[in-house]
Amino acid sequence: MSSTMDTLSSRWALLEPHVTVVGPDDDIARPAVLLFHGCGGLRNHLPRYAEAAKAAGWRCFIVDSYGPRGWTRLRTLFTVCTNLAFRGIDRASDVAAAFYGISQRSDVDADKMVLAGWSHGGWSIMELMTAHPAAGALGLADFDKLDLSKLAGVWMAYAYVGPLAPNRLKPWRHPQQVYAVTCSRDHLTTVRNAEKVNDAIRANGSTVEHWVADGTHAFDEPTSNGPMKHHPERTLEALDRFTSFLKGIAAKG
Repeated sequence: MSSTMDTLSSRWALLEPHVTVVGPDDDIARPAVLLFHGCGGLRNHLPRYAEAAKAAGWRCFIVDSYGPRGWTRLRTLFTVCTNLAFRGIDRASDVAAAFYGISQRSDVDADKMVLAGWSHGGWSIMELMTAHPAAGALGLADFDKLDLSKLAGVWMAYAYVGPLAPNRLKPWRHPQQVYAVTCSRDHLTTVRNAEKVNDAIRANGSTVEHWVADGTHAFDEPTSNGPMKHHPERTLEALDRFTSFLKGIAAKG
């Protein structure tokens, strides 16, 4: 990555070759959902969400933040997942650039775009939504040119909302329709803490639908690591809720 400050377009140029597009095989301007992976990188559960979005008539864009940087899963497990580097506020510029770039596609309805993040990806979205819209914010020279007013919704699955996310209790600058998933046995947060974060999001006019899923952090990921245990039935429920959330947004005028 360049040591100089990126612009929205230059960051998007770096990310775009590492974005997987899933959707109907046509050039119709369709609603679009952007998927941002957790700290461990791309895993097998995100394609399932992408296929669910496609079945609902949406275009889905799975954004890989590690491919452009040449980072391996082993590296990110020991650096990003331990919060030693590349925290949510650092990655928020990827979310901003992806939203900027994808909103310009002719096969995307820019009035119906959704940001969706899992764990670290959700944290990154939250940092974007609380960032002051000034030039240079989030390390982007033209961040003040980003228009988030048309963003249609945000899906956050077990977003990191711990003490290393200092902006988690700030109200969002652009009110949104939000669906927040919290895990009842998440080793990274309590349900009470997650509810405080949701209340902060609501403070500026956002609506937050909160589902406390009976499971651990990353219950929808088809592997089990340490305190994180896969829950197949709960995963199916999460996919259904994700699809319903997208359908509700698409149905709006």
